[in-house]
Amino acid sequence: MTVLQVRNLHKSFGGVRAVADVSFSVAAGELLALIGPNGAGKTTCFNLVNGQLAPDSGSIDLQGKNLVGKPPREIYRNGVGRTFQLTATFGSMSVRENLQVALLSHARKLGSVVSSLEQQTHAEADNLLQQIGMQAQAERPCAELAYGDLKRVELAMALASQPRLLLMDEPTAGMAAAERTELMQLAADLARNSRIAVLFTEHDMEVVFRHADRVLVLCEGALIAQGTPAEVRASALVRQVYLGDADLEPGHA
Repeated sequence: MTVLQVRNLHKSFGGVRAVADVSFSVAAGELLALIGPNGAGKTTCFNLVNGQLAPDSGSIDLQGKNLVGKPPREIYRNGVGRTFQLTATFGSMSVRENLQVALLSHARKLGSVVSSLEQQTHAEADNLLQQIGMQAQAERPCAELAYGDLKRVELAMALASQPRLLLMDEPTAGMAAAERTELMQLAADLARNSRIAVLFTEHDMEVVFRHADRVLVLCEGALIAQGTPAEVRASALVRQVYLGDADLEPGHA
């Protein structure tokens, strides 16, 4: 089932073409990677889908509902979650409390957050903690967590809104190699089990080729290649403009 359908998306800033006639779709439970050199248009694509930017033309449909022109909060309410390159948690609050805030936000009950944290969403927060394997750290302030664990918390906060589509912007940035693999495997397992469509950008090609079901390649705002990781890895054009001569054999990618 197609969750996100993007057609003929265009966006320019002055005379600079950031996104040019880009079309793609993401299915439920699928991980779609969006890659390309710096300035290729990846972040602009993300911000167009998320409503932070309005396209000059084109359509963005979430299971048949047009998202163009809707503000980010409304898009979030319609089932689009997002994680960011830099983590955004409340450092003085515990892991569980951060998840409770995310749950209350989704339920539109943040106005009573002080009195509600202990009275509501405790079980829901603990369920999210179990999904990310952090039950033992429920009471720890986020300020004390290792960076990899903060990334797990941020993922759980995004999942608190029960998204149909999850946007992940550089999810493994700043992480050690082992942590990158663990986080993306966790995200992939959760997405596939819950049938969440995932669109992610990533500079680490090992992460991309190991975890993505399909890969899109942007260059100067245009889509120059798409397909399975093996197909994209084998593309002479992609190697020329982005991958270079890196040895990306299937067993090591």
